[in-house]
Amino acid sequence: MITRKSAEQIALMRRAGKVVAEMHEECIRAAKAGATTLDVDAVAREVLDRRGARSNFLGYHGFPAVVCTSPNDVIVHGIPSSEVVLKDGDILSIDCGAIIEGWHADAAVTVAIGDIDDESKRLIDVTRESLEAAIAQVIEGNRLGDLGAAVEGRAEKAGFTVVREYVGHGIGTAMHEEPQIPNYGPAGRGMKLKEGHVLAIEPMVNAGGPETEVLNDGWTVITRDGRRSAHFEHTIAVTDHGPEVLTVP
Repeated sequence: MITRKSAEQIALMRRAGKVVAEMHEECIRAAKAGATTLDVDAVAREVLDRRGARSNFLGYHGFPAVVCTSPNDVIVHGIPSSEVVLKDGDILSIDCGAIIEGWHADAAVTVAIGDIDDESKRLIDVTRESLEAAIAQVIEGNRLGDLGAAVEGRAEKAGFTVVREYVGHGIGTAMHEEPQIPNYGPAGRGMKLKEGHVLAIEPMVNAGGPETEVLNDGWTVITRDGRRSAHFEHTIAVTDHGPEVLTVP
C-alpha cells in the first residue's frame, strides 16, 4: 500500500534526514586518499550515536555496516572494509540512512577522492543533475513516470546509461515502501503524486553500459564492463508548495 504522511510524520522524517545529511558531511570529510572505507563507516556510526538515531542499513537482510561504500565500478551496496584503501583519482558513492522515532530517511552522494579524470567529473555532475531534474518533477498531480523520464533524459543526453535493476522507493516507517521508482521510462505514466507521498529517488548512472553483476558476497553490485558508476539520492516529500528535500542540513 502506498501511504501518505501527515505533517507531523514528515517532521520526524525531516529530523532523520538532517542526521543523514550530517552523516554525509562527516563521511565526505573522512573519504580521503589513504583512508579505508571502514574508516568512512566509523564516522557515520559516531554521528548516529551522537544524535540518538538508529541505522536502517545495519542488519538489513544481514548487511554488516551503517554505510554502503561503493568505489569506482561499484554501483551500489559496497561493504566497508579495512582492506579497501581509497586513493587519489578514485570516486566513492556513499549511501546511508537513519531512523528517528521509527521514521526513516535515506540518501546517497558520490564524491571525488583527490584529483579525478574529466569523465569521472562529468559522470558525477550528470548524475547529480539527473536527480535534481527528477526532484523538480515531484509536484502534486505529476506522474511517477515523470521522475524516471527526467533521470533517463538527462543521463542519456550526456552519453551515459541508467542502471535498471535497482530503483528508488517510497519511504516512511520502513526504509523500502511502495512505490518502486525506476530511473527510466516514459513520462506521463504511473500513479499520480499526492501531497504526503514521500519518495527516495536514487539515480545510478554508468559511464559505460547499463549491465550489472553481483559479487560473491551477495551484496556488492558492479558494472559488467568495469566502467565507473555514480549514485545520488535524496528523500523528498510532496507538499502543497512543491518538493521538499528532507535529507539536507
